[in-house]
Amino acid sequence: MATVRKRGNAYQIRASAGYGSDGKQIIKTISWTPTEGMTAKQIEKELNRVTVDFERRVESGQCIDSNIRFSDYAEIWLKKGEEGGEKPLAPKTFDRYKALLVRINAAIGHMRLCDMQPHHIKEFLENLKEEGIREDVTFTAAVDLSAVLKERQLTRQDVADASGLALNTVYVACRKKHVSKGTAEGICKMLNLKIDETFTENMIDGGKLADKTVLYYYRLISAILNGSVIDDQVLLLNPAKRVRPPHVEHVEAVYLDEVQAAHMIELLEKESIKYKTMMLLLLYSGMRRGELCGLEWKDIDLENHLVSICRTSQYTPKKGIFEKGTKNASSVRTIKLPAIAIEALKDYRKWQKEQRLAVGDQWEDCDRLYTSWNGKPAHPDSLTSWFEDFIKRTDLLNIHIHSLRHTNATLMIAGGEDILTVSKRLGHAQPSTTTNIYAHAIRSADERAAETLENILDPLKKNGAKYEKEVY
Repeated sequence: MATVRKRGNAYQIRASAGYGSDGKQIIKTISWTPTEGMTAKQIEKELNRVTVDFERRVESGQCIDSNIRFSDYAEIWLKKGEEGGEKPLAPKTFDRYKALLVRINAAIGHMRLCDMQPHHIKEFLENLKEEGIREDVTFTAAVDLSAVLKERQLTRQDVADASGLALNTVYVACRKKHVSKGTAEGICKMLNLKIDETFTENMIDGGKLADKTVLYYYRLISAILNGSVIDDQVLLLNPAKRVRPPHVEHVEAVYLDEVQAAHMIELLEKESIKYKTMMLLLLYSGMRRGELCGLEWKDIDLENHLVSICRTSQYTPKKGIFEKGTKNASSVRTIKLPAIAIEALKDYRKWQKEQRLAVGDQWEDCDRLYTSWNGKPAHPDSLTSWFEDFIKRTDLLNIHIHSLRHTNATLMIAGGEDILTVSKRLGHAQPSTTTNIYAHAIRSADERAAETLENILDPLKKNGAKYEKEVY
């Protein structure tokens, strides 16, 4: 029979889970705090329900108590985030959390949840900020991969398509340059080779973690401990809530001005129609890379110059290339494209149909705009790799592919578009997100507005015009 004891505003519930091998009784405990505003009768009713449920879980062996180690509870919490779990996470988020937990568990994974205090979390975060804490593991080919492919009569494109990797990434690996563990594993799996015989592991020490990365660590720890409070009622309070979140300096978005953007459009005329069209779409629409890669021809209304954004294309080593919904509900949107982007799309569609005829029955129709040579969805990273190479080959500002989205937004604001319109076109959940990211452009537009007013009103001063206050 469970027992209940009141402790302050909370209630401690204890139940026996039998006896251990040493003959001692095993006691499981949880804490429950009534919601503010509950009446005495409501508290009694809910407390009874929580007690009965807790006792049932103890008897069935499903109960977690506060003596559990952080690493063990983190594993339980993360399992709920698996695909098909109680609270599924986005695949890329799930992979990122797994990677972050390696360092977290090494530092505080041994601690019992009931022993964790704010200062333990604070010390861990401070350690992350130290110089030399960063450890990057890369892999370089220990064999001549190009010779292996030639011997097996395979092309780099064959490897890219079969492994789900970007073609440029496979080229980098073949040139014995640094690649990620996921890339090395993908190539070895496709070629049926052992990774320790095919690649050399390199540990690059030194450097600091970015402030934003430290914040990611804090948020994950807090989310896990919050699960122990709300979902499993193991802890009464989340100790991470009493730790000030790491400060992240605001970094202005990098973008091209109107002259640089026009120059980029000129340079794209010399590039392949495939990448020229993709870059123009990113620039004129402001959509995210994943949204562009997820576009299908049925989403395009060439007659009315409209594009509907309703999905993204992503990649993880485990799932390969897969389709996913947009970032949030507001990201599902229909926007109008200028004539130049529509003309580029018409030319590209004609070219894509020619490519389809050229490869014949090897073409796998998926209706995507951005595809590999055989019609399959192309790896999103291949778009980034091409753009990085394009920037190196030109005299453009050293920007990344997401900068085209920033350029689109900044030029719209500079052109006088209201924030609500810009926010809706970008698919931001709230206009405040737009104002936070593009504060620089808003300030510049405000300064120009002030100058415009001064230019309008200044002649009145020069002409000696007088303003007389009307009296009512």
